[in-house]
Amino acid sequence: MTKAIVTDIEGTTTSLSFVKDVLFPYAGAHLAEFVREHQHQPLVRQQLQAVHAVVDRDLSLDETIDQLLQWMAEDKKITPLKTLQGMIWEQGYRRGDFTGHLYEDAARKLKQWHGQGLRLYVFSSGSVQAQRLIFGHSAYGDLTPLFSGYFDTHIGGKREPDAYFKIAGEAGFAPSEILFLSDIEEELDAARAAGYKTIWLVREGDLTPHAAHHQARNFDDIQI
Repeated sequence: MTKAIVTDIEGTTTSLSFVKDVLFPYAGAHLAEFVREHQHQPLVRQQLQAVHAVVDRDLSLDETIDQLLQWMAEDKKITPLKTLQGMIWEQGYRRGDFTGHLYEDAARKLKQWHGQGLRLYVFSSGSVQAQRLIFGHSAYGDLTPLFSGYFDTHIGGKREPDAYFKIAGEAGFAPSEILFLSDIEEELDAARAAGYKTIWLVREGDLTPHAAHHQARNFDDIQI
């Protein structure tokens, strides 16, 4: 019996175009300014030091910014980059520069599942802060009260079964009681290896006959 649902964001609850065409360009355009302005704040300074740890050498501020921008261009899932992106996006949300995109079916079904007593969680490569922002500033209002927890790359890589074991442990459910939703086959493979149920969201393109995971066009096609 399914007691909890863990959902990805990009390509699952939220359009790829919002992330790639709105959020990423916004972070790229504002990163240098943001880092220079806030470099002495403890959380920002911690992320800059984490960049040095990743590359295993000391960098000047300009070199650190260049490294962050390079990782962003390469779409690297590196924790200090994701954390800084989340901080920049928070600034954008609060300024009203954009609102978080959610598919209508996702927003509606998440509310329905929560009302039915299912526990909802998010697992995304974007930081927990970024996750809270996208659901907290959505076109459907603040949906953060629907969720019992948020997980990012601090708990492990999304293509590593160990991350899903850890999420199950923190959530307090057996892996077999959890359904994982994603648009990425390798993430679904890792979740299944950990014992989760899985559904592959295919919002664009053709569904694949005999796919390794049950496929759904949208959240309305998901049977709990």
